[in-house]
Amino acid sequence: MSLALRQTGTAGNVYANGKLHKSVPWLLLIGSWVALIAVFALLNAGGAVKDFNVVAALFLGTVLFDVLIVVVSRIVEGGRKAVDRLITSLVVTAFVIAVLPLVSLLWTVLADGLARFDAQYFNSSMRGVISDGGGALHALIGTLEITLFAALISVPIGLLTSIYLVEYGKGALAKGITFFVDVMTGIPSIVAGLFAYSLFALFLGPGARFGLVGSIALSVLMIPVVVRSTEEVLKIVPMELREASYALGVPKYLTILKVVLPTSLAGITTGVMLSIARVIGETAPLLVTAGFTASMNYDLFKNPMMTLPVFAYTQYSQQGANPVPFVDRAWTAALVLILIVMLLNLLARFITRLFAPKLPR
Repeated sequence: MSLALRQTGTAGNVYANGKLHKSVPWLLLIGSWVALIAVFALLNAGGAVKDFNVVAALFLGTVLFDVLIVVVSRIVEGGRKAVDRLITSLVVTAFVIAVLPLVSLLWTVLADGLARFDAQYFNSSMRGVISDGGGALHALIGTLEITLFAALISVPIGLLTSIYLVEYGKGALAKGITFFVDVMTGIPSIVAGLFAYSLFALFLGPGARFGLVGSIALSVLMIPVVVRSTEEVLKIVPMELREASYALGVPKYLTILKVVLPTSLAGITTGVMLSIARVIGETAPLLVTAGFTASMNYDLFKNPMMTLPVFAYTQYSQQGANPVPFVDRAWTAALVLILIVMLLNLLARFITRLFAPKLPR
């Protein structure tokens, strides 16, 4: 049988010359996934399995693919190539295992969050709503305002700090700044919230909860991310560009403004976008600093302001007699947050491509 599989035949034979066609591994992988999904579906229909688990089906299908590709490769290509196929399939399995939690998360959020993904959810607040209906317009506005103001605070501070560290910083001061930036990168988010709340409580007294305090808390989390990302981008700007500018008699500050920053603009923008995506889903600091409300509040400087992460938390933790509408609103808030983060990442990639230095062909 092995000899028959190896012999050269008509054109298009996938086993010609004892080598699997490049489409065979993909067909085996997809076929394994389809087979296991069908088995799980049949078990679910027969009552042997309570819930249809796509993640488990994909994982077991990948394991089945590992076995099949080795067996088929050993029959067609021989032992050495089968070992190579085994290692490759194990790499694919490791990739699938790493991606499956993300797939499971997206599947769950989509399945549960689409129930309230409607027009009412985006054009009404929770004012006067005790059960069905209502929306998250007040939380969406609060999230955008607080995050935008936090970015307005964080980006100038982070950018100037990274410029100092790369272009001017030397000695103990630069090392100290780098050390504290590293420490700030790892602080828990609740600590940032408590810091901002304590800072305003010193001047305004206990109970000072409004949007600005939340922005300060988020900026504490954003600044180290902006500093680190911008610092790395500025370091990769070729030194020859700076030296050419200096050779023309251009001052250092003007070289930074006209040469270094434009060259690294794409990377800086990407770092800023990623820092916003990092903090937009924070719940603990905003629960402490901005509080929560069921009504619209456009003013960052007075009264509590709702945000999407806090909205999801309060809807899930403070359910009414009928928990279904509360849970549905919480899942939809999670879906909206994921969509916002995805859009920010896509925007960062677009800006990177748009402003990246064009190399001559």
